[in-house]
Amino acid sequence: MSTGPGLGWPDRADESPDDQPSGLGGPGEDETAAAGSDTGAKGEAGPGAAPSGHAMWGNTTSGTAENVGYVPTNTGAQPPPGPRKGPSQGESELVREALKDAKVSRETAGNALTMMSGRREKEWPRPAQCRVMTIANQKGGVGKTTSSVNLAASLAMHGAQVLVVDLDPQGNASTALGVEHHAEIPSIYDVLIEDMALADIVVPAPEIPNLFCAPATLNLAGAEIELVSKVARESRLRRALDAYETEKFDYVLIDCPPSLGLLTVNALVGGDELLIPIQCEYYALEGLGQLIRTVDLVKAHLNPKLNVSTILLTMYDARTRLAAQVAEDVRNHFGDVVLNTVIPRSVRVSEAPSYGQSVMTYDPGSSGALAYSEAASEMAHRGAAK
Repeated sequence: MSTGPGLGWPDRADESPDDQPSGLGGPGEDETAAAGSDTGAKGEAGPGAAPSGHAMWGNTTSGTAENVGYVPTNTGAQPPPGPRKGPSQGESELVREALKDAKVSRETAGNALTMMSGRREKEWPRPAQCRVMTIANQKGGVGKTTSSVNLAASLAMHGAQVLVVDLDPQGNASTALGVEHHAEIPSIYDVLIEDMALADIVVPAPEIPNLFCAPATLNLAGAEIELVSKVARESRLRRALDAYETEKFDYVLIDCPPSLGLLTVNALVGGDELLIPIQCEYYALEGLGQLIRTVDLVKAHLNPKLNVSTILLTMYDARTRLAAQVAEDVRNHFGDVVLNTVIPRSVRVSEAPSYGQSVMTYDPGSSGALAYSEAASEMAHRGAAK
């Protein structure tokens, strides 16, 4: 039985190679067709292939459109017999149209690395005084810790001195920065509960110069209850920061837990600016009003200097109209405080912490790294302009 350059369908063996389809991705994708010919010669899909009529979700190349839009790639799935009509499933015109407007969706890994190396040579403007920024949103899973770590890493890679204060009992920011945070390590818990000096717990991040971390341990999980009986329980972090030499830093980023408890209130009292990461989905908007009301209460009674200076749109899925609608609603309501850069969904961003790294060092050419670099650049230039 003869096979064409595509998948070798038996009922089309008498056609010339030019008349047979070349794989699943349409004309001009001979490389993927060659990969599929080994399995197609038997008339069956290879191991792991999706059922007939379903798109395969294959490996993607970092920094390309596949990262941003999760476009299926061709890995040998068998199409149903008969002539092909139009683009294959998963590569519709709607997906291509959506990806056309997605930020950094068309960057290749090679170009991305060149861009990142070129940017590292230039230092971004540094603020006149230390910017203490609280990164908070009581909804979980919106990218608070991811944004804290990657913005901090990007700023540090461009000449800024940055401290990350991990105020989340899960200690994910400490993990992502490669900092030890087991029970015996002095942590932010000791600062809040035992009145330890912040200088005694701050350690450098091993992967990136100029980046430091005040780690969190599981002991912090009980701090909410222990703080209740403490004097000035809402301002204990503020007092620790005031006693510390924060002027040697350009940025202090405080990563908050997903709640509006005493830890988050301490962060709001301790910071001068509030950065709110907002996931581009409807549920993320529901709790935003409650967060703003809490901020107003903190401003009225505890920290009049606090202001919402930055809003970052995260987990943007360019394939959906909902993401674009949420982004538009947020921009209409909050105006210029919303960064122009949006953070796309990226597998590389999720993988990086498992290696004790930020995405900036784990895969600097990925779409997530490029987006966080652009967002950090916006933050730096906006702060310098004020």
